[in-house]
Amino acid sequence: MALKNVVGVDHAVVMVKDLDKAAENYRQLGFTVSPRGTHSAHMGTGNYTIMFDPDYMELLGVLAPTEHNAPARAFLEKRGEGIERIAFTAVDSSAGAEEIRARGLTPIGPTDFERPVTLPNGTVSAAKFRTFMWPTEEAPGGVRIFACQHKTRETVWIPELMTHANGAKRIQQVLIATPEPAKEAAHLSRLIDREPKTEADGAVAVPSGGDRADFVYLTLDQLGGRYPGVPLAGLSERGGAALVLASSDLAETEKALGSAGVRSGSAICVPPARANGTLLAFIAG
Repeated sequence: MALKNVVGVDHAVVMVKDLDKAAENYRQLGFTVSPRGTHSAHMGTGNYTIMFDPDYMELLGVLAPTEHNAPARAFLEKRGEGIERIAFTAVDSSAGAEEIRARGLTPIGPTDFERPVTLPNGTVSAAKFRTFMWPTEEAPGGVRIFACQHKTRETVWIPELMTHANGAKRIQQVLIATPEPAKEAAHLSRLIDREPKTEADGAVAVPSGGDRADFVYLTLDQLGGRYPGVPLAGLSERGGAALVLASSDLAETEKALGSAGVRSGSAICVPPARANGTLLAFIAG
């Protein structure tokens, strides 16, 4: 039985060393980046968001060391920048946590937190969330997973932030490099009760639920085979990750990316070295 309170990919968390520099880098790549947010004190982190429909990307940085952000700091120290975790949308985080507990897993949370949001009219409101995490060691392919319940969607999905010069509209796939794709896909499959499917090149896909992005586990060589000519320097053999983004207009994508863009078959890519440790692949959609 698929989880009832967890539905599909919500957002991808890109862990970065210098939050403001990363935000400026993504602006240079043609993304509309939100104003900077600061999370609750126990989290010790700040973020910028890049909003799509129905999902988004989050640039996350540590502002002060806390117990809560210890795994994120360990990720930066060991692997450098890149996708550190993926969030699912939680319909109800409390019920979702109990669902995974019933499957023999001990959830972290639920945890309530918020961050102030400056709205386009200049007023300040708050974005409020309730999240829970699968146990830290349950990280298929080296990428952690958690679930996020949005209690104030109107302060996160702000229309003015959802149009991007590079045409990005949504996340189509989350690609995770691993020497053992079938094993890691089976791991995620057990955690979210979704069936894996082997693809033509030997990669293994796991649907995240609903109409949301699929996870695809593949070797670094298979990833290179999908995007020939794109330098993968900086991507870890296990846990290095890419996002396939649907674009409304690839000509606008190419124009916005400028020298950072690399044409590879039908995709236009940004190598990990130019996107804070994350391969970005734009496709028509």
